[in-house]
Amino acid sequence: MTWRGSPTGGDPHRFGTEAFYASLGRAFVAMCAVVPVLFLIEALDVGLDANLAGTAGIIPHRIQGLDGVLFSPFLHADFNHLYSNSIPLILLGTFVLAAGTRRFLWSTLVIILVSGLGVWFTGSPNSVVVGASGVIFGYLGILLTRGIVERSWWNFGVVLLVGLLYGWQLIGILPTDERVSWQGHLFGLLGGIAAAIVFRRRRVGLPAPEQTGSPTVPLG
Repeated sequence: MTWRGSPTGGDPHRFGTEAFYASLGRAFVAMCAVVPVLFLIEALDVGLDANLAGTAGIIPHRIQGLDGVLFSPFLHADFNHLYSNSIPLILLGTFVLAAGTRRFLWSTLVIILVSGLGVWFTGSPNSVVVGASGVIFGYLGILLTRGIVERSWWNFGVVLLVGLLYGWQLIGILPTDERVSWQGHLFGLLGGIAAAIVFRRRRVGLPAPEQTGSPTVPLG
């Protein structure tokens, strides 16, 4: 039997419960399944010489490149590009997904749109932008913001871990001369912050105590 308030079973958002660890494990398995799909897409792109990165990426300021807002996170310039994104995508995505599938899907959509449209409006018209790094920075933004807006010790712990592992990557939101879309990183981070606020878990107040006995009648 599982008693209310015991560390087993219970709330998947509460650190230390069986439901919490089960949710984290399922999220990790799901994110590990996403990466092979990205590798399959890249393999088909290379094997068929389809040049998907060039035809379905974001081309800033051009209408024919607007559809890349939705497609570009699933495409990469080469396998090295994909390798570099795989581990942070799995790690950060696991923590975001563990908080709930619906929140994860909606948050990911917001990040893709904000990051992609930000690149389309501000990027160089002579470039083609592909890659999941905007989504990765979006997940980083979610985790950095969620600990504050949800006031959870667990989320603060995640923020500390993420900060130690990937805090240095925040430099990627600054303008650079390298072949890196800092706009995608910056707007991805902003999209993640917005998603963490909009889709935050509401704190449920304690129920009012039941009244016993006869009601008190005020004296006039």
